[in-house]
Amino acid sequence: MDRLLLMHSFVTVAQAGSFSGAAKKLGSSGSLVSRHVAELERQVGVRLVNRTARSVSLTEPGLKYAEFAARILDEIEAEDAVISHLHDRAEGTLSIICPKWIGSLDLGDAIAAFSAAHPKIHVRFELGGMSDRTYDFLDSGFDVAFHTRDLRDSSVRLKKIASLPFVLCASEKYLERGGPLTEPNGLALHDCLVHVNDPVWRIGHGHASTLHKIRNIAFSSNSYIALQKAAVHGRGIALLPQRPAYDELMTGALQVLLPELTVPDRPLFAIYGPGQATPRKVSVFLDFLAAWFSQNPIPAIGS
Repeated sequence: MDRLLLMHSFVTVAQAGSFSGAAKKLGSSGSLVSRHVAELERQVGVRLVNRTARSVSLTEPGLKYAEFAARILDEIEAEDAVISHLHDRAEGTLSIICPKWIGSLDLGDAIAAFSAAHPKIHVRFELGGMSDRTYDFLDSGFDVAFHTRDLRDSSVRLKKIASLPFVLCASEKYLERGGPLTEPNGLALHDCLVHVNDPVWRIGHGHASTLHKIRNIAFSSNSYIALQKAAVHGRGIALLPQRPAYDELMTGALQVLLPELTVPDRPLFAIYGPGQATPRKVSVFLDFLAAWFSQNPIPAIGS
């Protein structure tokens, strides 16, 4: 039987001076309270109370144990109150993890802005090292993880934060060498710059979209920044996040390919722990990020 439950019943008996009085305070029965005390005596190995027909009195060990048990129960109650208070306040340490390519782009700016706006929350932000198992970030001590795929897993909760636009592009230098791209199937004839986690490109939207497994890989990396630099240097065609490539697209260092088809946006999802009550620091963080992406849209190319 749960030791804390037994201790609670015993301390109440010590305070009330009888099983019936303790039962009344606990909303229980005298017989059940008596069984609790008897079980506690069995576990402790000594007699804690002297029983009479009308009342109970504490033995010498019982007096010492009642003082000890009351102190333990008070400390537990006080610690519970502290933890509950922290749960409801936007402060403490917030641990976040995400893939390198996301954290080094839009998300990094948004989290930096959040940290500045909430100085009582100490942000721990790590890039990379994520497991394929959805819930492993919790076991590693993180509060929130980010993905760009819709994860259906009952062991975590999920919130869409934003949509990240991508663009198919290349430099004029490459197009002069490799020739123009006039339709999606033409990718098979071109040098392509491919993220190691994104070897299949979707071109177009809805039912008109097509999937293309890239086989002519001229340059690969786990960093979209590296792919962007290779594209600017004329190495081939790249599928890049639009925000970091925006300046090169506006100056003409990179040119949009197949603009009439475009490519789908990638959803940015935050995943966090299960349970009905989300810690205040987590809910404040997620609301801030959703607002940040809404308030900082990526301008359309040519605007």
